[in-house]
Amino acid sequence: MKSWVKGRARRAIAPLAAGLAGLGVEPNHVTLAGLGFSLLAGVFLAFGRFHWAAAWLLLGSLSDMLDGAIARTFDRGSRFGAFLDSTVDRYAELFFFSGVVLYFHHIESSSLYVLLALLAAGGSFGVSYARARAEGLGVDCSVGVMERPERLVLLILACLVGPLALRVVLWILTPLVFYTVWQRIRHVRRRTES
Repeated sequence: MKSWVKGRARRAIAPLAAGLAGLGVEPNHVTLAGLGFSLLAGVFLAFGRFHWAAAWLLLGSLSDMLDGAIARTFDRGSRFGAFLDSTVDRYAELFFFSGVVLYFHHIESSSLYVLLALLAAGGSFGVSYARARAEGLGVDCSVGVMERPERLVLLILACLVGPLALRVVLWILTPLVFYTVWQRIRHVRRRTES
């Protein structure tokens, strides 16, 4: 099952990707720009600037979609580009979740939400790691309820609404990322033991 967010987003950004590719923009440059945007999102969130964090996270997410779209549209994809994109995605999530942790630690002084943010980050990394390991075994593993696009949509919406929404999203996100890891483990087991 492909991500429903990813499919719709790919269609929506296709014209922009074609325009950027026509200007000679390289996919790897877009990947690295997205990392910078995610870092800024984390910094703004750490200081409680939720709307700015949402804007930068949205730009980071857009960059994450555009790099692949540019690579596919003009056949500029490479094995290194795919590796760089996956690696950078993990650091982008780390930067953003670090901002969440710092916000709840320094601004709200809430150990509970610091813990939830750390668990959500760890579970998110687990979702991506499970897919990478599965694909290393030759098993397609684009399954689960909380893939990266869905996580990003929830986090962007939470930042747009504010602190209360972020707290609610952490309660939703944390169990669902662990459930997604379980879905992927079950999927790989079925594919490798059948």
